[in-house]
Amino acid sequence: MSTVILDTITGKSTATTITIGSTPVVSASANSMTISGEGSAQTSIQQGLAKAWCHFNGSGTVAIQDSFNVASLTDRGTGLYTVLFTNDMGNANHCSSGSVKKDDSNDDANIMIQIGGHSSYTTVVGEIRVLTKRVKEALDGVNATEIKTITHGDLA
Repeated sequence: MSTVILDTITGKSTATTITIGSTPVVSASANSMTISGEGSAQTSIQQGLAKAWCHFNGSGTVAIQDSFNVASLTDRGTGLYTVLFTNDMGNANHCSSGSVKKDDSNDDANIMIQIGGHSSYTTVVGEIRVLTKRVKEALDGVNATEIKTITHGDLA
């Protein structure tokens, strides 16, 4: 087995492109790196990474089980939580989604998660609000035993 230890990689024909065989696989510029995707498409490594995620229990003592770029979690009432980022998003154009599980009933398939939901969401960069509720009871929140969120976007 061989070990390569180095500080800098420089492409031979183009200083900012790394080629394997005859195929350029990585290209870099200031604060940006792309990798060859399917066909001739290029994928931005920075844009493709999750910028924050959180796995928490939303019933009993609400607590974070594991997370990345999450400073804290606030229980705001039945089925309503605020996930505060450690590092803010660069703008309000970030995208968040999630999943939810409720162990103590037969409603597991009927629980949904709503991200956002407050009037200033179009300008919020430091947090997401999460609401878990039963699909058939659209207005009533429900505490869920397991909630997972993920956010993609640009960091500030």
